[in-house]
Amino acid sequence: MTSSRFMKALAAVGMVFGTLTVFSGWQGLFGDAATRAALGHTVGYVLWFNFLAGFAYVAAGLGLWRGQRWGLWLATALALGTALVAAAFGLHVLGGGAFEMRTVGALALRLGFWAVVAAVGWRQAGRERQARP
Repeated sequence: MTSSRFMKALAAVGMVFGTLTVFSGWQGLFGDAATRAALGHTVGYVLWFNFLAGFAYVAAGLGLWRGQRWGLWLATALALGTALVAAAFGLHVLGGGAFEMRTVGALALRLGFWAVVAAVGWRQAGRERQARP
């Protein structure tokens, strides 16, 4: 799998996004009491998933940058995993659980980004297969 300029741009964004995700997750999980309190009603499993996924964002971005097939599989897994966490979060909200509205936006952004990365990557991989003699 080769990496187009557009895919490299997405990969770079993914790596930066991952680094920022790890940093913000660290603050939410391990920061001082004032930092955690400022975050409001966080949902524990969403915070943990995002923190751990941040490392996978960096890895997926690196793999995609280098044109590695595993990077595409990891991006796809990130999209699917985020969709599952978003569904569980939706059930939490529907059940009356406390939450922050910014979590809704953050999950939508993460899901949308990795879904686009996976879709672009699989489309590019399909074109490459068709171009082979």
